[in-house]
Amino acid sequence: MPTDRRTVLADAAITVLADTGMRGLTHRAVDRAARLPAGTTSAYYRTRQALLTALVRRLVELDQAELREIGARVPVPRTAAELVTGIVGFAAVRLTGEGRMRSLARYACAVESARHPELREILVPRENQARQAVCEFLAAQGVADPDARTVTLLTCVDGLVFDRLVNGGSVCEEEVRGLVAAALR
Repeated sequence: MPTDRRTVLADAAITVLADTGMRGLTHRAVDRAARLPAGTTSAYYRTRQALLTALVRRLVELDQAELREIGARVPVPRTAAELVTGIVGFAAVRLTGEGRMRSLARYACAVESARHPELREILVPRENQARQAVCEFLAAQGVADPDARTVTLLTCVDGLVFDRLVNGGSVCEEEVRGLVAAALR
């Protein structure tokens, strides 16, 4: 559990956003979720925009830490089947438990960033070891422009995760196998 008050509040804001949506994200709701006295959140984040910006920064920080850990733990795939297995596993993480909460918050923030460019700048996908592993695999397979194909492949996977968050279910191996095959063509 983080001890820094700002981090505690940002983590609580992620939970509130995931549980209640953008309209439910209030200073009071974050105070309650963090189990802190009323007014604590507004003392640290005076405006709703400041709170939302802190939430987005924390969300990106958590996502990047997760992706670094996955990239460090999982070697660059040697076969398409290994890549498919890795992507299906990653999607499962994004659809369950803490990953599901962050995914719900991330998509809510992505929509909000259409109106607030400063949030979009924070949410821009970043380089990380997991993304690099996909790119290296595609390059090793002789794919022309592996960077662009990596972006397309991972964007499609992101779309599957979004669909399953909204409509239920999981991302299945057959779907990902088709996406990987398309990326390799």
